[in-house]
Amino acid sequence: MLKPLLSCWPDRNCQNPNVKRAYQRRMDDSNSGAPNLDTNQGELVPTNRSSSRPGDNTNRMNNTRAPDTAWKRTLSSLKFREFRFLWLGMLLLMTGMQMQMVVRSYLAYEITSSPFLLGVVNAGFAIPLLVLSLFGGAIADRLERKKIIQIGQLVAVILSTFIGVSIATNAITWMHLLGVSMAQGALFSFLMPARQAMIPQLVGKENLTNAMSLDAAAMSATTLIAPAIGGGLYNVIGPEGVYYLISGCGILAIVFTSMVQSPDGVKASTETAMLGDIKSGLSYVAHSRMVLVLLILGLLTTLLANPFRFIMPVFVVDLYGLGPESMGLLVTITGLGALVGSLSIASIGKWHRGSLLLASCLVSGVALLMVASIPFYIAATLIMIPVGLGDSVRWTLNQAMIMEEVADEYRGRVMSIFMMIFGMIPLGVLPAGLLAETVNGQFAVGLLAALLLIVTFILWASQKQLRNYM
Repeated sequence: MLKPLLSCWPDRNCQNPNVKRAYQRRMDDSNSGAPNLDTNQGELVPTNRSSSRPGDNTNRMNNTRAPDTAWKRTLSSLKFREFRFLWLGMLLLMTGMQMQMVVRSYLAYEITSSPFLLGVVNAGFAIPLLVLSLFGGAIADRLERKKIIQIGQLVAVILSTFIGVSIATNAITWMHLLGVSMAQGALFSFLMPARQAMIPQLVGKENLTNAMSLDAAAMSATTLIAPAIGGGLYNVIGPEGVYYLISGCGILAIVFTSMVQSPDGVKASTETAMLGDIKSGLSYVAHSRMVLVLLILGLLTTLLANPFRFIMPVFVVDLYGLGPESMGLLVTITGLGALVGSLSIASIGKWHRGSLLLASCLVSGVALLMVASIPFYIAATLIMIPVGLGDSVRWTLNQAMIMEEVADEYRGRVMSIFMMIFGMIPLGVLPAGLLAETVNGQFAVGLLAALLLIVTFILWASQKQLRNYM
């Protein structure tokens, strides 16, 4: 069924005019040898494949420089000032989001005592991503991406403050949590495509995998620390106090993002209709085999691997008989595994990334199957390390490989399709929540883990080009 869509590859063989133009532009840039101003170095450098790119501080022909240490290679993208401030802004925003994930989930379950309604509240975030992400991507390819990011950060501050006030005034209900969850999903459908599409403009393609790995490492670090803070402060300053702290993180994120100078990039024409831009983005994906395969992989693995995070309170409360601080610890240990995974990818760079991507899916599947099979909290604390490692490696490599394959003028729209994957999460979360309520959480997670392993083996056997991707 997918064969007609996958047959038009590589781009140079495609008859689709949008794809042909993008391919020709890419070839013109690589073959022209025309000088280009490297804003990080303040000098003219050639733009052919053998020359320096953004992120290369020395000419490739200069072989007298001693090789970088592994540590320097791991942090190499942070030498770009603009990426550094963008990265710090994201670090602070995601710190708040990770604290909120623990507090919102535990608060929702405390209010409703229903695994299904818990799934509904958490799925509320994903639904707008499904509906609005294509528009968010089209806007990211039309307008200044920095402004889109800052508006999203400001709205996030307003929403978290609203929940804090609602809790403090005893007006909070699970419907409030659902409404804000949906609003946050809506703003992320615009914020994240703009932000992810901006990264290659700041670091260049040669440093893209490293930059995405550091991005994932920052998210992992927040997962490592923030949930423990949120869970620990829940009973100390109350959930409303935690939400006010989340608002403070968002304000600092706005400050750091304001220090980023917006890069010049190729923008989609504002003279064409929005729906026309969306259609051309979908056509681009349909005629780009590797991009399409990577998106399908991301969708399937997200549907099967992510629901566990959202129904974790069911395990903590019903299976282990513990409280929010115990859930916070599980999420923190998951972040430790994710941090190890993302830093490892940042260090190795472009090395058998396709095989590593598929291997990470296997790690996630096996780890989740163990969580479902072993009903002990101590065991869960150990298993969370490979759970986090698999998630981080899969997420990082999937994004980096997609963005490498996509021309700049299409990155916002393609990343919006990638973000739509989160809009599909309810297709996994809601059935998992329903199964957890009617049978138990172990059965729900075990079934999803088994399906994840089956899907991974099928892709490994059928997608040779993906397996061999460097």
